[in-house]
Amino acid sequence: MKQMTAEIEKELHEHIMPFWLNLIDREHGGFYGLMDVNLNLNRKADKGGIATARHLWAFSSAYRVTGKTAYLEAAKHAYAFLKEKLVDREYGGLYWLVDYQGNPSDDRKHVYCQGFGVYSLSEFARATGDQEALALARELFALMEERGFDEANNAYKEEFTRQWEEKPNVSLSENGVLADITMNTHLHVLEAYTTLYRVWPNERLKERMINLMNLFRDRIYDAEGKYNKVFFNKQWESLLDLKSYGHDIEASWLLDEAIKAANLTDDSYLRMVKELAYAIADTAVLPDGSIANEIHGDQLDDSRVWWVQAEAIVSFVNAYERTQDQRFIELAQGVWDYTKQAIIDHRPGGEWYWSVDADGKPTSRNVADPWKASYHNGRFCLEMIERNAH
Repeated sequence: MKQMTAEIEKELHEHIMPFWLNLIDREHGGFYGLMDVNLNLNRKADKGGIATARHLWAFSSAYRVTGKTAYLEAAKHAYAFLKEKLVDREYGGLYWLVDYQGNPSDDRKHVYCQGFGVYSLSEFARATGDQEALALARELFALMEERGFDEANNAYKEEFTRQWEEKPNVSLSENGVLADITMNTHLHVLEAYTTLYRVWPNERLKERMINLMNLFRDRIYDAEGKYNKVFFNKQWESLLDLKSYGHDIEASWLLDEAIKAANLTDDSYLRMVKELAYAIADTAVLPDGSIANEIHGDQLDDSRVWWVQAEAIVSFVNAYERTQDQRFIELAQGVWDYTKQAIIDHRPGGEWYWSVDADGKPTSRNVADPWKASYHNGRFCLEMIERNAH
């Protein structure tokens, strides 16, 4: 573990963070919005609300964990752009996209995006003590509960117009379905609320976290199949026979973060944490040590996606901490060995590939865009550093 963590710490400071620091847009604010797989940078690409929040989280957390002032400056830079350009002062909430100068280019609102606003602002407040950021996080939390929660079916809604009129969930639907409810949004709302609770231990917030944990246990998690269902209609009926291995392994440790942060004692929650980790260990690990992306019916998508590998390592280490089963350490080492060899981009100026195919050939997906930022692999490094320090 110590050797692996030393390698991971080096990867964070010498590779991942320098890459994103080089993408800071010092003229227009925020971070440049697009770099393709050939490392061509588009300085005039749109900048994502989610990506901006993810950069704010990553650099805030990196400063909190390592104390490096370059990370603090990057976090402040991201915070200024989010606060000044992404927040809709008229109707509330964060825009989906702004142009390279910070003008709204896609003004839809999505609960998933608001969740990342809460997550990143809470982490910035945690790292710096900034009360303005905490106030904005609480404001977004209140907005998500007022506009984004459907009491009738006890679910978080998904997509809205700028004026908060509900519309079809195009942004977070995939695999040919249009989902009214997604596991993904609920997972990242819980992640956001967990981080907010660490800096604002409010009883109403804790009650919403418990409700989310119960939704996972009672609606999202399939206790027989040991996986999380992904897409639902308004009646919470599953729309697809789909297992998202990446989201299941990520959910395993994020559910546990909520348990720890709010000191939740219901045994059924921890059972989910362990069962999800064991299920991925048993079904999703490929012969080369990597983690497959998903399986739809009997159709396996065995592309190796960057964030899936990063989340798997954290989750396997978390599962080891919960079970003391040495198998999880071996699995984590296997994923890291694969990641070093195939996912990390060793070209000058590169970071991590979005994904590689079964033969280890990088796909054509971008290395920076509204979805790919410094959060998944940056967080994996920071989690490993923090866990190994304890």
